Amino acid sequence: MLIDIIAGARPNFMKIAPIIEELKNRKNPNLKWRLIHTGQHYDKNMSGSFFRDLNIPAPDQNLEVGSGTQAEQTGKIMYAYEQLLQKEKCDLTLVVGDVNSTMSCAISAKKAVGIKVAHVEGGIRSNDLSMPEEINRMVTDSISDYFYTASATANENLLKLGVGDERIRFVGNTMIDTLLKNLPRLKKPEIWEKLHLENKRYLVLTLHRPSNVDSQRKLAEILRIVSDQVDIPLIFPVHPRTKSVLEQITTGLDQIYLTDPLGYLEFNYLVRNSKGVLTDSGGITEETTVMGVPCITLRENTERPETCEIGSNVLVGADHEKLRFHLKKLDRDEWKKGSIPPLWDGKASIRIVDHLEELQQQIG
Repeated sequence: MLIDIIAGARPNFMKIAPIIEELKNRKNPNLKWRLIHTGQHYDKNMSGSFFRDLNIPAPDQNLEVGSGTQAEQTGKIMYAYEQLLQKEKCDLTLVVGDVNSTMSCAISAKKAVGIKVAHVEGGIRSNDLSMPEEINRMVTDSISDYFYTASATANENLLKLGVGDERIRFVGNTMIDTLLKNLPRLKKPEIWEKLHLENKRYLVLTLHRPSNVDSQRKLAEILRIVSDQVDIPLIFPVHPRTKSVLEQITTGLDQIYLTDPLGYLEFNYLVRNSKGVLTDSGGITEETTVMGVPCITLRENTERPETCEIGSNVLVGADHEKLRFHLKKLDRDEWKKGSIPPLWDGKASIRIVDHLEELQQQIG
């Protein structure tokens, strides 16, 4: 059986790394795979450094689609992957997460008759159709054959859609596999020494969603509130999407220190040793939950409710008073004590490859 493992953007790399490592460890001659990098993220700090940090092998194919509008990038990926499949068909396409590469390759694979699609992190929902990722999730789940889920909520979502229980495998969270493996390898970024940072004496901020960063006014207001509320450094690794808007803001940046995007090991070193994190990223809320780091999410909804119900995350949306309230709680060390969701134990990739071997035996 030949498996195509699809990755194209920063969140994907963390999810595929442990799966690839487990496939290599099995040394099953009947379970072959090739890594397809779509090139959706092509910046070195957004892509290349992750391959190095996480010991991911060089891709077997790089589709090099680059940037573009939602439709343009989706179309490029679909066409490039279709061309690859016409040259050499696989038996199963394994997609992860919810980026454009996920949906695009799932569609191309499904239209190539005879190829099954498996979705790692299937079933999660924000129920917010203004998010491109939500569209990607819905489309991918609607055509997938197998689902590897990270939560009981995801299982319930799929069952409500009519997905048979036999197609759902509750495996846990592959991002957490990667995190737990790499905790001993985390390393200080240059900014640590440059700013003389101290454990639990700074905050980390990440923002990249259109609702927060496409409007200069909205972004400036968030930064002003945080800057007024905290008296410790706030480290802000700037996403390329955010950079151009941020360059137009000249006030309200007291205590806020900007840096380029960081590699996986450096960024999580900052997160692990911080007093808390402010973000609009879903994946970071998972990592803070496992590391027990307080997390304030600047979104109205989340596709990872377990990080709020069980973990260390809270949603504040665009409610500035709620943001101020939780910043005060954080400052007074009055944060709730979270716990780790079921099966977020570092063994999700083992469970996934167990199922892949079952499929391989069925195919023969």
